[in-house]
Amino acid sequence: MLEEKLRALENQYAELEARLAAPETYADPARVAQLNREQRELEPVVTAYRAYERRKRDLADAEALLSDPDMKELAQEEYTEAKADVACLEEEIRVLLLPRDPNDGKNVIVEIRAGVGGEEAALFANSLYRMYAMYAEARRWNVEVTSLSDTELGGIKEICFTIDGEGAYSRLKFESGVHRVQRVPETESGGRIHTSTVTVAVLPEVDEVDFALNPADIEMQVFRASGAGGQHVNKTSSAVRLIHRPTGTVVECQQERSQFQNRDKAMQLLRSRLYEEKVREQEEALTAERRSQVGTGMRNERIRTYNFPQGRVTDHRIGLTLYKIDAIMNGDLDEVIDALVTADQAERMKRGEGGE
Repeated sequence: MLEEKLRALENQYAELEARLAAPETYADPARVAQLNREQRELEPVVTAYRAYERRKRDLADAEALLSDPDMKELAQEEYTEAKADVACLEEEIRVLLLPRDPNDGKNVIVEIRAGVGGEEAALFANSLYRMYAMYAEARRWNVEVTSLSDTELGGIKEICFTIDGEGAYSRLKFESGVHRVQRVPETESGGRIHTSTVTVAVLPEVDEVDFALNPADIEMQVFRASGAGGQHVNKTSSAVRLIHRPTGTVVECQQERSQFQNRDKAMQLLRSRLYEEKVREQEEALTAERRSQVGTGMRNERIRTYNFPQGRVTDHRIGLTLYKIDAIMNGDLDEVIDALVTADQAERMKRGEGGE
């Protein structure tokens, strides 16, 4: 039941408060940071739940007074308000209980590439970079360009930059896709409107891979070393072979006289190889994700259109049109992003992700 789940979360929140207040906690800064992070994640839903319980009590009190002739008018007003508040808070809680994207708190890597439209597409790519940079600045996020390929006329063929800030991915993840611009280029003497496209990919910043080896996954074999090393090396089983069962990776070490030394070196080699493989898989997954986000850059794959002659911006995924193109191009993206977040939440609620 929903209320049982909420009571459990409130108890968890109270337990975190108690742990943070314990004197022994202060001796471990890493633990304090972790507990604070867990508490911040729970705080919105616990605050909403407490307000929900408060208004439910108000609703019950008002309902009890409805039978009192002297208090009926005031009680009816309070009853109506409390009932509406309870319904709103219940909806808010269901949204807060939706499964959280594990990447939402991460920094982002943004890649912008000029698509169809030649130099005009490159110029608009520069405009989009400026838009995101201004949005980040307004939120006090840090922007750092990691690679840039520009044009002689001030356009951008391709740019990759990071945005570091709390919740950057949660706000910008819906920007991935093809952005279409309709405007009269500065180089167009006849005043004709050109249509160009730019692709945007927003990826969560890759965490450093810390590959922990499970001893149960490793089979160790010992054998006699071969080659140089003298009689001792050849007659004792000092060489070590490690087999990582889940991946089939095999490493050997026979350079040292001691079996323990060879094992340590083999473990180090195995960890390095598995680390390298994990990083490669991660990079391949990100590359595939970026390709799925940006498509081919053709005009019919658009997620959003910026029409300068009409001063409008239309997000085709949710049917939102705003006639404030100048403000949006200057980084005022919150109205668009809020609408996309709300639509995503509604779709997830429809699919029943919030649970009971």
